[in-house]
Amino acid sequence: MYRARAASPDLCCDTLIRLASGEYRKIKMTDGRSAGGQRIRSLTTRGMMVPLKFTLGTSAAIVKAVPLLLVDLHNEDGVTGRAYAFCYRPSGAVAISSHLFEAVDLLKGKDSTPFDVTQSLSRQFALLGVTGTVRMALSLLDMAMWDAIAQMQRIPLSSLLGSSPKPLRAYDSRGLGLMEPDRLAEETKTLLEGGLGAVKLRLGYPSLSEDMAALNAVRRSVSRDDIEIMVDYNQALTSAEAIRRGRELEKEGIYWLEEPIAHDDYVASAAIARELRVPIQIGENFNGPEGLLRAVNAQASDYVMADVARIGGVTGWLQAAGYAAAYGIEMSSHLMPEISAHLLCETPTAHWLEYVDWADAILQEPLKIRDGMVLTSERAGSGIEWDEAKLKRLATI
Repeated sequence: MYRARAASPDLCCDTLIRLASGEYRKIKMTDGRSAGGQRIRSLTTRGMMVPLKFTLGTSAAIVKAVPLLLVDLHNEDGVTGRAYAFCYRPSGAVAISSHLFEAVDLLKGKDSTPFDVTQSLSRQFALLGVTGTVRMALSLLDMAMWDAIAQMQRIPLSSLLGSSPKPLRAYDSRGLGLMEPDRLAEETKTLLEGGLGAVKLRLGYPSLSEDMAALNAVRRSVSRDDIEIMVDYNQALTSAEAIRRGRELEKEGIYWLEEPIAHDDYVASAAIARELRVPIQIGENFNGPEGLLRAVNAQASDYVMADVARIGGVTGWLQAAGYAAAYGIEMSSHLMPEISAHLLCETPTAHWLEYVDWADAILQEPLKIRDGMVLTSERAGSGIEWDEAKLKRLATI
């Protein structure tokens, strides 16, 4: 279990977010706009249902297709910033889209930078609550704005943020849901053919013995000693049960134990982390960078994992990465691996990229895997560009 060091998170955060804030405003362009700013002209959104190659059974649901919301943000320079997010339910995509159109109506024609937009829109939506679908809408807007800025500079997003596109350590999170041990064994072999050196296993069966049988089935299918296995309970357990099962699972050498209990019970999560040797991982449900900071201050986990669509987009990620760096805690990503790869490239305590291939069904150039690593796109922006022919084959929301 890590212990927070005495440090000022703001020192790191000020450095990491300067691209999103004041330093853009110090230089004015000839037309009066801030360097790095843009004037938003219009917005297009599309909700798509993407079928999964691997059915994902978790303790919460059985998922065969995922709702993605695709965003095109058009600015007055003729550049289109793009982003997408997993919306959990089709109704989520509808709600997020509605919030986005309302937000863009407040910005049209104004000189806008990501940091300023985050501040002003957070204030505008404060009474409704900057959480859930509102948070995701503002995050998507921020992601699309950063994509447009990087495109206008003709450089990859990671380069705009002061780093460069890099190969990243990643784990395969596409399958290994709740299923019979024989099917888990076969699916493990199929996933490892993709070339990555780690996989995530979902647990949360009615009994510990069933959890252990699932883990053993996956372990027996791993032919190399250097393959890591992460375990995710999707908030299925009580605190006492998490400790009981965790003590048995850690004997099997799992890499981390993810979200064993309710995601926002930081006090109980800290107690579990103290009791177990296996590292505790939480964070995909952090609401903004302040959520990550509260968890770190509570010593709720050994690792953190941010979801770019919930942490506040690129701007929120930069601040969260500053907090994680100041406290010396490893930070991984959750879903949306295309843009998350760029963000991990500039994250001082970057840990693991969560790899899924869901966007292969919508993108011109999906992420590539080479030598066991995911390659961050070297295209200008985040590397996201829709394949319209592929989109025509998908059901819409």
